[in-house]
Amino acid sequence: MDSWSRSVNDIPAPVSGGTWSPPAGLVGMAWAGAVAAAVWCLLLVGTGDVPGLLLAAVATVGLALAALYGTRARPRLMADADGVTVGGLAGRRHLPWSQVGTVRAQAVRRWGRDSVMLEMDVVAADGTERMLVFGKLDLGDDPEDVAEAVCAARPATPPSLKP
Repeated sequence: MDSWSRSVNDIPAPVSGGTWSPPAGLVGMAWAGAVAAAVWCLLLVGTGDVPGLLLAAVATVGLALAALYGTRARPRLMADADGVTVGGLAGRRHLPWSQVGTVRAQAVRRWGRDSVMLEMDVVAADGTERMLVFGKLDLGDDPEDVAEAVCAARPATPPSLKP
């Protein structure tokens, strides 16, 4: 087999739909950090180090909230032929394709750093418009690849945004 046929045959087919979540290892590290910060808090109780105790308490709460969010929001985004499902602290919300508008990967510059975000325009049943924004940390994958997969999962003739 020549190199041209091998390279053409090795190209993966576009993925239609999928599931994306925060990386499990990162969520586990957040839980471990929350436990370590809680132990730090316990060690500081009674020492009179109020600023240290305050810092340890803030670290404990922050890491615990980040870990809880990473655990509760799994999976963060699912796409299939019926629409998209978005996970969050309050649970999952399914949005049929009729409520999903533009899906795009948008390059942004924040704090002097270039990154790519997945943006989805959605319209609720009551007509309220929202933009859902997902980063690589939310998805555990490159937002450009996720945008392609989400667009590939959309039916060939997208329904209109307005009912």
